Amino acid sequence: MRIGISLLIIISGFTSLFLGCKPRDKSQETRENNEISSLLEKRYQNLKDYSVDSLAFPRSFDLVSGEIKKVPSKDWTSGFFPGNLWQLYLLTGDKDFKEKARQWNAFIEKEKFNDGTHDMGFKVYGSLGKALQVEENNHYKDVILESAKTLSTRFNKTVGCIRSWDFNRDVWEFPVIIDNMMNLELLFEATQMSGDSTYFNIAVSHANTSLENHFRDDHSSYHVVVYDTVTGAVKNKLTHQGFNDESSWARGQAWAVYGYTMSYRYTKRKEYLNQAESSANYFLDNNHLPQDGIPYWDFDDPQIPKSPRDVSAATIMSSALIELFEITGKEKYLKYSDKVIKSLMSEEYIISEDIEAPFILDHSTGNWPKNDEIDGPIVYADYYFLETLLRRRALKSKPNK
Repeated sequence: MRIGISLLIIISGFTSLFLGCKPRDKSQETRENNEISSLLEKRYQNLKDYSVDSLAFPRSFDLVSGEIKKVPSKDWTSGFFPGNLWQLYLLTGDKDFKEKARQWNAFIEKEKFNDGTHDMGFKVYGSLGKALQVEENNHYKDVILESAKTLSTRFNKTVGCIRSWDFNRDVWEFPVIIDNMMNLELLFEATQMSGDSTYFNIAVSHANTSLENHFRDDHSSYHVVVYDTVTGAVKNKLTHQGFNDESSWARGQAWAVYGYTMSYRYTKRKEYLNQAESSANYFLDNNHLPQDGIPYWDFDDPQIPKSPRDVSAATIMSSALIELFEITGKEKYLKYSDKVIKSLMSEEYIISEDIEAPFILDHSTGNWPKNDEIDGPIVYADYYFLETLLRRRALKSKPNK
């Protein structure tokens, strides 16, 4: 199947979501669809053409230097690129994406024994988990189960959480970051695959403890909560990648909404749904959220509106809110996701077709305090963008959606 033909069908379908009953010049609409399809076709082709290399998972791209930041499988972002390829196969039907995804997956598998990281879900479930959406594969399931077993070794019963980072131990006795909510999906799935409730119980304990300690009164989230391993008490709360400790780091808010929406899917615990909705409403109703739905990297950066945006925060949130809409039926969540799709399907956010790099979207912000990966393409922004497109397509196929 040619990518361009299938993409045009997909883009035309998504464009129709935003037209309503308003009269529109059909020739103009066709031209716009063709232009968007052409841009995405080139971007998708760049992902497919990227050379397979076990030490060169593409993480981000510097538009000024033209350099691709490449990382080995131990990097927390490594699973997103093969995950992108699996999702592109689902979007386009092009079997070349599937074959490339299989090749990249093979380099991820050894991470199942890496007990020095909490990012097992991002790496293993983000790649092999997406593969299982395409094909039954008992080997992939075995890797996921081994990964869940390894991740479980980082759980501390006294704290009630999985340890996040291992660095800065002289300052942070037992740090837990809001991002870690995303890794619980691996554990929930491991219980479903194996019937062993141990993984489910660890995930619920982690979610419960984070629910109690990670959120402010306005339902925004701290980035890091540091615990005492002897008593389990909270020692400190901070926002390591935000503007300051009390600021609202945009991607952290998206992790929180996605994490608790996903946790509700597996547990049906009402408190998780309540937190997902409360944090989503904080994000959507924030006075500093731009009209196009793409947030600044931190809602409290005093340089707004001159601050860099974070497309990755928008795509994580847009994917989460499609699921939250399916659960609650509340239109505001779907409207935000549709707004993000519309905004990102423009020349402002899609990388120029003449740039040869395995990325789709521009204007993400990685780690602002370290001046690292600022206002450029980052692999996980693409991952959640593609997931948003797939979830929206699936939703559109349902009656009255």
